[in-house]
Amino acid sequence: MKITKAVMVSVVGRPNVGKSTLTNALVGEKVAIVSKKAQTTRTRITGIVNRDACQFVLLDTPGMHKANSLLGDYMVKVVHSTVSSVDVAVMVVEPVERINGAEEALLKTLRENNMPAILVINKIDTVKKEDLFPVIALYSRAYPFATIVPISAKNEDGLEELLNEIEKFATEGPQLFPDGMISDQPEKMLLAEIVREKLLRLLDQEVPHGTAVEITSFSERENGIVDVGATIFCERDSHKGIIIGKKGTMLKKIGEFARQDMERFLGTKVFLELWVKVKEGWKNNSSLMRNFGYHEE
Repeated sequence: MKITKAVMVSVVGRPNVGKSTLTNALVGEKVAIVSKKAQTTRTRITGIVNRDACQFVLLDTPGMHKANSLLGDYMVKVVHSTVSSVDVAVMVVEPVERINGAEEALLKTLRENNMPAILVINKIDTVKKEDLFPVIALYSRAYPFATIVPISAKNEDGLEELLNEIEKFATEGPQLFPDGMISDQPEKMLLAEIVREKLLRLLDQEVPHGTAVEITSFSERENGIVDVGATIFCERDSHKGIIIGKKGTMLKKIGEFARQDMERFLGTKVFLELWVKVKEGWKNNSSLMRNFGYHEE
């Protein structure tokens, strides 16, 4: 079916509410890395969904939080700028009868931009149905949401209803992205994010938040095998030791899991080499942040 309308959507919320899981579930492919650690998403990630005559452009954003570094400042700016440039915001919350400071800040941003918004209550698989009523009442008083949609992104429950509600904000116009395109992220950025996801999943709480990943080489052989070289940057020598592990066991594990995901993503065999370097204070170094892809457009 020909695309005749489109809708730009910002997916916002505090850390760990399931924004990236929701974006991936709607797209039907993995375009954003996920982990149980807060602040997994560091920059705006675009996911593209074509359904019938409508193209949905989903902008997954970092979790709103109190910044304590240049990187944190950048992440918060991404949230604010994304909210101000879309047709509708989807604010994702957990089924808890409490609005915290990060959510208050998001509601303030929505008000300042007079932004139409849909409230998504995620993780409904973790509570009883009657537990949702006070949450709905609380947020209904806090902001004039166009609608409130309870979902479970993990179980893909309620997603069709959510897309139906989002589509109400679509406008007539040309197709924004070509058929078959699911994200506008550069291939190297997606590969770097795959490595960073493994760091988040396999390492202790403190270490992965001080890491960044840069794809330093990428080439394809005549037989189709892809060679990828990636450098993991960390903030301390002690972190470097943890990432490498005893006799290199942790780095080998990170590389193995990352390679498997890269092969699924690229659809071919991958030869992956990883290096670890220390860059103290990189989260407060704008030049290094730009090298790692964390910069404003």
